[in-house]
Amino acid sequence: MGRGKIEIKRIENTTSRQVTFCKRRNGLLKKAYELSLLCDAEVALVVFSCRGRLYEYASSSVKSTIERYKKACKDTTNDGFVSEANAQYYQQEASKLRQQINSIQISNRNLMGESLHSMNLRDLKQLESRLEKGISKIRNKKNELLFAEIEYMQRREMELQSDNIFLRNKIAETDRVHQQMSMLPSTGATVEYEAMPAYYSGTLCNARIAAKPT
Repeated sequence: MGRGKIEIKRIENTTSRQVTFCKRRNGLLKKAYELSLLCDAEVALVVFSCRGRLYEYASSSVKSTIERYKKACKDTTNDGFVSEANAQYYQQEASKLRQQINSIQISNRNLMGESLHSMNLRDLKQLESRLEKGISKIRNKKNELLFAEIEYMQRREMELQSDNIFLRNKIAETDRVHQQMSMLPSTGATVEYEAMPAYYSGTLCNARIAAKPT
């Protein structure tokens, strides 16, 4: 037959309670040993009986394990405190940024002539002054850009005029050279004509020499 389930509550019988304590204590110590050996874990087990007797097991040292436990708990507490402080800080910063964004949006609508119902006379005068200053700056910038464009176009016009004068001079020089070449006499035919009698005279002399009897 299978083992019956035991109700998890304090055992009233002293003898039964002592027997159960010894059995389960030994099983618990065995499990702690197996856990430390199989999984290479640092394990420390401390058990006090109802009579105040101490039973302990540690894979290295109970004291060092407890110190490590305290340090880990302290670091966890500090991390939680830092995380909570960071969360509060970021919440405050987010709230400030939302307020700034809302203020900027209202200011932009006012500059566009919208949402003016909540502004008094003083606010409207300040808004008018801001708009006038802004328009003045915009006009100054526009004039600056126009003057720079005009100056650039004037320089470009002078460069084009200089290039035009240079090209006109080159064309005039080329025309003058062509005119001078056209006024020179053509000597090609005369040279050919003068060279031909010498050739024929030489040919006739050779023919006469060949025709003489030996």
